Amino acid sequence: MTLTIITPEHTVLKDAPTDAVVVPVVDGSMGILHNHAPMVANLRIGVLRYRQDGVFKRAAVIGGFMEVSHNRVTVLADAAELAESIDVARAMQARKRAEARLRDRKANIDRARAEAALRRALARLRAAGALDEEE
Repeated sequence: MTLTIITPEHTVLKDAPTDAVVVPVVDGSMGILHNHAPMVANLRIGVLRYRQDGVFKRAAVIGGFMEVSHNRVTVLADAAELAESIDVARAMQARKRAEARLRDRKANIDRARAEAALRRALARLRAAGALDEEE
């Protein structure tokens, strides 16, 4: 089975051999194994995990869609980063900014936008291994 992750800006991962993929879908997580039935699913902000040579690797995905067909998993994400390319310090700063905006009750903020920024920062930190999955 192969995994490809594409964003509007670039191809993050192309035809990577994998024997399992776990994707964050809108109603939870979904596991994909060899010979999975063809399907399409909406993705949410979260961590995509894929197994190569018995080791799970991670990527942060920011929404989009996933298609499974003929042992090919294709992720069309709004944004995505492999764990090893995530700037952890930058993601920590984004988390702190989003949390501060959400704590400030007096500020005239777009709450949904601040919450989405926090979810993106947390997904990046989890993918990079800087946070536990439960955090």
